Amino acid sequence: MPEDRPKAPNPVHSGILDDLLGYHLRRAQAAVFADFMRTMADDRITPGQFGVLVLIDRNPGLNQSALARVLGIERSTMVAVIDGLEDRKLVARRGSVSDRRAKVLSVTKQGKSLLASVKPKVRRHEKRIAADLHPDEIAALIGLLKRIGPTS
Repeated sequence: MPEDRPKAPNPVHSGILDDLLGYHLRRAQAAVFADFMRTMADDRITPGQFGVLVLIDRNPGLNQSALARVLGIERSTMVAVIDGLEDRKLVARRGSVSDRRAKVLSVTKQGKSLLASVKPKVRRHEKRIAADLHPDEIAALIGLLKRIGPTS
């Protein structure tokens, strides 16, 4: 007589993936990103946009090229990110006094207001995703990840 309930799926073997740092980093990044997006749904801000806003806010006069370099992304990608933030009136671009080709960035009053409202949410998000880690483990993990990233 056939069984009516579904069979449990066969376990999926990860093979070499289980030993790869990049695989685990990507899975962790996906989980962190998903939680961030749920947390910030009402604010319509991505982790990347948040990082860009924080860097511009903390570095007055930063230009797009320098920002792209710091973040390790292509300048064309940076232009698209800034376009989106500018469309939302969160960031303003103006010509540089010292280099007419460069665009200097600043966070607008509206952008500063958004940052002030989302920073506590980001802190809660960070606390939630690291709930199973001791503060010493968090510090150690951040230190290790910094060693993997670019040296510039």
